[in-house]
Amino acid sequence: MVIIRSKEIRAMEVEEIQKKLDELLAEHSKIVSKSAAAGIYDNPGKVKELKRTIARVLTIMNEKTKEN
Repeated sequence: MVIIRSKEIRAMEVEEIQKKLDELLAEHSKIVSKSAAAGIYDNPGKVKELKRTIARVLTIMNEKTKEN
């Protein structure tokens, strides 16, 4: 998954943002469960960046819902 910029997220509709959030959460849980089973992280930087992207998406989604 590539990093999503704030500008790109703000251009999306709320439904699209929710869909993207679901994809990001699924990828995060897959990476975390895989690393827990293996005992090591393949790429800890990817996990960190994924968590930041999820937080970014949630923040913008909350801003959009408060606008309406």
